[in-house]
Amino acid sequence: MVLATRHIAIAATLLAVTPATAAESIRFAPHRAVYDITLTKSASGSGVAGMTGRMVYELSGSACEGYTQNMRFVTRMSSQDGSETINDLRNSSWEEVAGKRLRFSTMQYTNDALVESSQGDAKRDPKSAVADVDLVKPAESKFKLPSNTYFPMQHAEALIRSAKSGQRLLAANVYDGSEKGTKVYLTSAVIGNPAAPGAAKTTANLKDGGRLAAVSSWPMSISYFETGKDKQDAPPSYELTYNFYENGVTSDLSIDYGEFAIRGELKELTFLPENACAPSEH
Repeated sequence: MVLATRHIAIAATLLAVTPATAAESIRFAPHRAVYDITLTKSASGSGVAGMTGRMVYELSGSACEGYTQNMRFVTRMSSQDGSETINDLRNSSWEEVAGKRLRFSTMQYTNDALVESSQGDAKRDPKSAVADVDLVKPAESKFKLPSNTYFPMQHAEALIRSAKSGQRLLAANVYDGSEKGTKVYLTSAVIGNPAAPGAAKTTANLKDGGRLAAVSSWPMSISYFETGKDKQDAPPSYELTYNFYENGVTSDLSIDYGEFAIRGELKELTFLPENACAPSEH
């Protein structure tokens, strides 16, 4: 994990890139992935005694028509006093290729009660690359995102492109519309050595495990920091570690929140139909 004392130094030395249209687009494979969630670490005083759950992620679309992401993340957390809390996060978004536009909707439930939601539309100016956000929920507002802000699929493309070029460090500001729709994270990514097709560990009983095994992958660790002068020396809000395949599938998922950490084991994988881009569209 990136240490808090290294936050400023890392942000200054990592290659911070500005979103731009790349000559060679990264093509992600539409798929549905199911992960079983378990607790791997719980510090004394965290209040988390146990956790189980499931995350279902679905990616559809293509590089020419845009990508749609749907995710549902449900966990049952038990505290040290024996009480249980069910958290249900639902996220849906559509992103136009090259980060031109992002439509998003996020809902967070706790014990079946809606506790937080965000919904909006972000459009990027083709000349300045500044994005105008029209937020509908939790309250109507309009604001701008700097030109160096990535949308989620745009960031995923940058990670794969960096990995394929041999770049091992990447810093990027990322906006996905979560956290009441106003938060931008500074991310610091460390990309490991590539695993050639067939070298990465895959689960034998996955429906499409054979197809996944034929794709190159990289281990990645991404720390998510809150932005702002008062946050410069703060530790990351969380750290995400996973094995990222060239086609967009992730495995060996781990999320470290500091006081506790969880693991997501890829249990089901199904590749979905993909629409080919016409020559004029790409």
